[in-house]
Amino acid sequence: MRRFLPALIVVIGLLAIAIDFLPNLKVPFGAPPGQSSRALETKLGLDLQGGLRVEYQAQCVADKCPTTADMSVVRDIIERRVNSTGVSEPQVVTQGTDRVVVELPGATDVESVRALVGQTGRLEFVPIPPGVQVTQNQQIDVGPGSQFTPLFGGDQVDTATLGSDPQTGQRAVDFRLKGDAASKFATYTSQNIGQQFAIVLDGTIISAPTIQSAIPGGQGQITGGPGGFSSQEANNLITVLRYGSLPFPVKELSNEQISATLGDAFLKQSVVASIIGIALVLLFMVLHYRLPGVIASGALVYYALVVLAIFRLVPVTLTLAGIAGFVLSVGMAVDANILIFERTKEELRVGKSLPLAIEAGFNRAWNSILDSNVSSLITAFILYFFGSSVIRGFALVLIIGVLVSMFTAITVTRSVLRVVVARQGARKAWLYGVSDQEFVARPSARTRLRGEARGRV
Repeated sequence: MRRFLPALIVVIGLLAIAIDFLPNLKVPFGAPPGQSSRALETKLGLDLQGGLRVEYQAQCVADKCPTTADMSVVRDIIERRVNSTGVSEPQVVTQGTDRVVVELPGATDVESVRALVGQTGRLEFVPIPPGVQVTQNQQIDVGPGSQFTPLFGGDQVDTATLGSDPQTGQRAVDFRLKGDAASKFATYTSQNIGQQFAIVLDGTIISAPTIQSAIPGGQGQITGGPGGFSSQEANNLITVLRYGSLPFPVKELSNEQISATLGDAFLKQSVVASIIGIALVLLFMVLHYRLPGVIASGALVYYALVVLAIFRLVPVTLTLAGIAGFVLSVGMAVDANILIFERTKEELRVGKSLPLAIEAGFNRAWNSILDSNVSSLITAFILYFFGSSVIRGFALVLIIGVLVSMFTAITVTRSVLRVVVARQGARKAWLYGVSDQEFVARPSARTRLRGEARGRV
């Protein structure tokens, strides 16, 4: 395994550099529904980038008006819908008894986000009576007293994914029904072959296919008619199917573009302060620990590149709290190296050879490093699962930073030191913060052990 570590470190480093600096890179995972890939980019939060603010009001239905519990459901559904569009860390809060405010960092396609958030999403599967013909986009009255009575609602949809029409190859939406609805659908389709069956969203027919054969198992497909679905239409429909219907219709009261709460100047100041702080840490490591400090500084740069690449892959939305979490994780990465180098100096002072002292320093420091990082991870996970969106962003950055710091401090620094100490010019005590006089002032550990062994014999 030791032989493959240098190659693994180089490969990870090259991948991180490519992800950080190559433009127009896309990945096939984490894409919003209806899209096959996602662009790699560094996402900034509302406080650093600004975005869109939209206020909605939940409307009463018949004699029923929304309660506090209903508004909580509305807020959760809207937040899940907005997250599915690729807008990270939206701020969705309720105000009063009937209003929801949505703040979207860096929103670009404003109209599509508005349409998705405000859409009630009342999806119904409606049998069409014999002799009645309906078409796509036709408005119909569904419910009691109407000739169109739904067989079941959209809440019976188990999953929804992007698919294609096997006959035309055009974009479609595949869905799977839950147990009771699946059996109802199978029974109805087996008894009504040749009849139309409409899929209706908010009173508008999305698709009205003719039943060609029985459909057992609850597997179905929604096609977009002769022209198929556009990418955005499929994306919106999949999102509504996945995340359910709003219990009350919502009306948009206002919308506005909001500027960054902290602004570009504050962001630049934060970045400059972070760079100064990290530079002082690197200077301390080089001056105090000398050669190991230089190697640790290189590992810290490597660490920063890898963490930034992970931020872009996840993706992590960077707020001011997230930047603070990153700087904190840098300090923790250096702390691990300090423990290792101090242990190594102790081993050198008792007379061990340089390679043995370095290995012993890493091995003896490992337990302390592990305990410290595990306690930090436990705290960060608690913040992530129970905190608000801003706190969760800080916690996620800290979790990633701690995990990567353990890799760089133990694996990267250790591998580089093994290569360096193999060179004769690097085998000098002063390069490791230990004077020659201090090094020779005490007998070597192996000499003492040999003497004790001869005494016992």
